[in-house]
Amino acid sequence: MSSSQTNPQAQRHQELCTQLQHHNILYYSYAQPEISDAQYDALFQELLELEQKHPELVTPQSPSQRVGSEPLDKFTSVEHLVPMYSLDNAFSPAQLEDFERRVRSAEAESAEYLCELKMDGVAVALTYEHGRLIRGATRGNGTRGEDITSNIRTIQAIPLQLEHDFPELLEVRGEVYMELDTFHAYNTQREEDGLTPFANPRNAAAGSLRQLDPRETAKRPLNIFCYGAEIVRGTTPATQEELLHNLQHWGLRINTEHLYMKEDIPEVIQLCDELDAQRDQLPYEIDGVVIKVNSLAVQQNLGTTSRAPRWAIAYKFAARQAETTLEEVRLQVGRTGAITPVAKLHPVQLGGVTISSASLHNWDEIARLDIRVGDHVVVERAGDVIPDVVRVLKEQRTGAEEPIPMPERCPVCGAPVEKLPDEVVPRCQGLECPAQLVGRIKYFVSRQAMDIDGIGEKLIIQLVEAGMVASIADLYTLKESELLKLERMGEKKAHNILSAIEASKELPLHQLLTGLGIRHVGENAAKILAREFGSLAALEQADTQTLEKIHEIGPQIAASVVHFFASVTNHEVLAQLHEHGLRPRNPEPRKAEGAFAGTNVVITGTLEGMSRAETKKLVEAQGGKVTSSVSKNTDFVIVGENPGSKQVRAEEIGITQLNEAQLRARVTGTDA
Repeated sequence: MSSSQTNPQAQRHQELCTQLQHHNILYYSYAQPEISDAQYDALFQELLELEQKHPELVTPQSPSQRVGSEPLDKFTSVEHLVPMYSLDNAFSPAQLEDFERRVRSAEAESAEYLCELKMDGVAVALTYEHGRLIRGATRGNGTRGEDITSNIRTIQAIPLQLEHDFPELLEVRGEVYMELDTFHAYNTQREEDGLTPFANPRNAAAGSLRQLDPRETAKRPLNIFCYGAEIVRGTTPATQEELLHNLQHWGLRINTEHLYMKEDIPEVIQLCDELDAQRDQLPYEIDGVVIKVNSLAVQQNLGTTSRAPRWAIAYKFAARQAETTLEEVRLQVGRTGAITPVAKLHPVQLGGVTISSASLHNWDEIARLDIRVGDHVVVERAGDVIPDVVRVLKEQRTGAEEPIPMPERCPVCGAPVEKLPDEVVPRCQGLECPAQLVGRIKYFVSRQAMDIDGIGEKLIIQLVEAGMVASIADLYTLKESELLKLERMGEKKAHNILSAIEASKELPLHQLLTGLGIRHVGENAAKILAREFGSLAALEQADTQTLEKIHEIGPQIAASVVHFFASVTNHEVLAQLHEHGLRPRNPEPRKAEGAFAGTNVVITGTLEGMSRAETKKLVEAQGGKVTSSVSKNTDFVIVGENPGSKQVRAEEIGITQLNEAQLRARVTGTDA
């Protein structure tokens, strides 16, 4: 009898894992969910609670493990089970006709072709053994790729466990990509955070898959379409079409809406023309059509060259570009004060759409392009994402073109604009800029910040438009009589909002620090600052040197904090908050007793007798703080098997190391 049959917790854990994996496959692979999001969330929450109480139940296949783990020290090179070839390209109908002649020459007859969209993403290989995902890798040189298993596991559309009658061992081939709307939103957030936006969805996907910290990959909106597989142990189907449907049957995601069977190349050419005309209506970026001989037996007979199969070819679409004139540059101010330049163009037709604006991203990009108002430019459109200016036609300049200077004042509120050395965008300084106000207030009242329930975006817009709120401090001056003048506002709702505002005055200091929206200061950094300084007044007096000495507060956060408190406008708003009665509570001090009281501890490697979660809980119960990286502020490194670079770093700077026996001895006060 198995342990899961005798242990009710283990049995329930297995049931939850099976159910969640099943619903993931229905949602991502078939787009046919059987349960609501709320029902799924309830199952997932039950799993999390069960694993929290019984961490020994957690396995790499658990749906809870998709969020990523500790940062990877490096990517290792792994060999594909079967070489992962590239595709030869065709750029004209004539080249497709040449391809068919080569197929006919080898087969002495015409072949049936399966056609798929050529996704503009990143090719990956997924290895499944006995139905379990055991490895994810990049294409690399076709023979060897980078092991990115930890990052691949964070992509919800990739099943950790296959379903039904899957082969014993297979290597699935797929394309990881970002959909255009999520890419656009992700890039906008990067710009607001002072980061360089990605040039296109493919670059974004590639950068996401190569993150050393899987938790960062988990935050990025990646998806996948699978397009083939090499079955190493198991039954191989007769056709490419059957193989794809088998993949879907096993729970993998294929592009079922865009599979086309064609009898000959004239039909294929017609399809390519139709898809080229429709590509702007797709929710993702494609750059062509892949044409494959459908029969796997014929594929085997045709064979491969040293780099590409002879039975497949990629028809590449022409780049979508157009020439126009840059008429002016308008400045947009984001929620965090990031000012981004947008090119206003003389309207031009591109891919069936009239283009009148394009992204310039930031002034580094303006300098790289050496672009000026009045220039003749080439713009390129990627799906429904705002177009990019890709080239300036300098040979057409007349001398009347005007440079594009970085602004000194905010175009909305007139406040000073500053650009920090480590950021790529200038920012409006201050808390009262109208362009930032709605976003700032929305963040300030959010649950992770001041937790003021009842104030949503629609109400914030009403408050701002009515002139009732011009800064976050004004929330604490609101009166019930004023709120009742707003649309859909009753006495009970108004009373609840004012009660929530009043209650927020006594929240912990770290929630206020989070709500202020200081650049690079999220929840974790806010908690560290609150713990170290204990009051807003003390933090206001801190300089960069003092801040940088704090573990996990680097130069970027330190500079941002000092810069924030140096602003006269910010100082005035903070004074108003104080006048309105905000008295944030100091955080609970770290436990002063225990074997690790007041120390910073790093855990690396695998301990035999306890999980990482159990080790962390033990250290914290003994007054210590567990951190993720080794630095001069680290007091102890607990070392298990296969510790990696953290142990090396600890040795380099002389940090005390404890093995499992020494850890237990320290806690119990006995000899190791």
